[in-house]
Amino acid sequence: MRVLMLSWEYPPKIVGGIARHVEEIAWALAAQGDEVHVVTCDFPGAPAEEVYKGVHIHRVAPYTPADDFFHWVHQLNAAMKDRAELLLTDWIKGKTKLRNRKVEDGIVIHSHDWLAYFSGKALKDQFKLPLVATIHATEYGRNSGIHTDIQRYINGIETQLCHEAWRVIVCSEFMKLEVEYALQTPWNKMDVIFNGVHADKFAFDFHPAEAAEFRKQFAMPHEKLVFFVGRMVREKGAHLLIEALPKVKAQFPNAKLIIVGGGNKDHLMRLTHDTGMSQFVYFTGFVSDDVLLRLYKVIDVACYPSLYEPFGIVALEAMAAGVPVVVSDAGGLKEIIEHDVDGTVTFAGDLDSLTWGLIRALKDEAHSKWMAQNASVKVLEMFNWARIAAQTHGVYERVWQEFKNTDWS
Repeated sequence: MRVLMLSWEYPPKIVGGIARHVEEIAWALAAQGDEVHVVTCDFPGAPAEEVYKGVHIHRVAPYTPADDFFHWVHQLNAAMKDRAELLLTDWIKGKTKLRNRKVEDGIVIHSHDWLAYFSGKALKDQFKLPLVATIHATEYGRNSGIHTDIQRYINGIETQLCHEAWRVIVCSEFMKLEVEYALQTPWNKMDVIFNGVHADKFAFDFHPAEAAEFRKQFAMPHEKLVFFVGRMVREKGAHLLIEALPKVKAQFPNAKLIIVGGGNKDHLMRLTHDTGMSQFVYFTGFVSDDVLLRLYKVIDVACYPSLYEPFGIVALEAMAAGVPVVVSDAGGLKEIIEHDVDGTVTFAGDLDSLTWGLIRALKDEAHSKWMAQNASVKVLEMFNWARIAAQTHGVYERVWQEFKNTDWS
């Protein structure tokens, strides 16, 4: 199968979770024998064309300086469409036969979220090829409804993407319900395929003495580290952690909160000042993967109190790292974590519940470690990329077989 993936972000351009997801599913599909091409946005220092881990990456620049973000999206899609058009033309004419593939082996276009809708739709119509869409999140969910003209515009494009797609992939049962309701997508047009994580990236040598020295950059040896990583937006719930910290410290005076992630955090820093927690909250800003992996090895609890969460890859990372996890019951998180078996699940937006979960995780260390061990096993069994790639390939095969029985083929 030849797969043409369209995504506005792809490493090293990382804005949110889409970049990592597209990269890792592309790697896994290539490892299982699919020929995967990703057409995406350029990034300073990144090559325009490269093959890495079996994935063909094509980076393009938006055509003209943009007046605003939406203009930029359209200019990027125009450039993505033109680059992909050359690929598809060569494949269909048989000029490019990598791995001796033929058109009959299957060609699927795969757009990730609404930002790759315009190029995906244009290529679908021009080449009469099937389009698959992955909806990673919705404008409706991010904003607890549609309230403004901009939100209505994005919601309309998301709806149109689902309408144009042959099949729609979502990352959780929660998202399936949301996409059915918010984007008017029939439930039997959707496939639920969980996200994954490379658990082996946490299997590296980290001597206790080296770990202790590394930890000193963020906390004193006697302090308990509560950890959060994510975007500095309300839906991720970092503000709730800050508000809960005084109550946690009432029982664990040595508790400290470390918040990792880029973006504007001024509102969170003001909140730490207003709650009197400034000296107990450490904002690292963006950190490299190397630092992040080591952080997971020295923290005591990872906490993700999201108000809206389609899935929650960061929770998977903490589970893979063997760290006790406290999450809210928002969205897909409760499909990842089974309460009191492989993590602690609290009520979304409830400070008392969040405080209880954190205190429990810090207080009952033996039970927390037992749950963390269960979580590590669960990640390997359920959330590995080989399993996810096989499910995704199954969607492609279904689409191609159905497509062959239509007039388009």
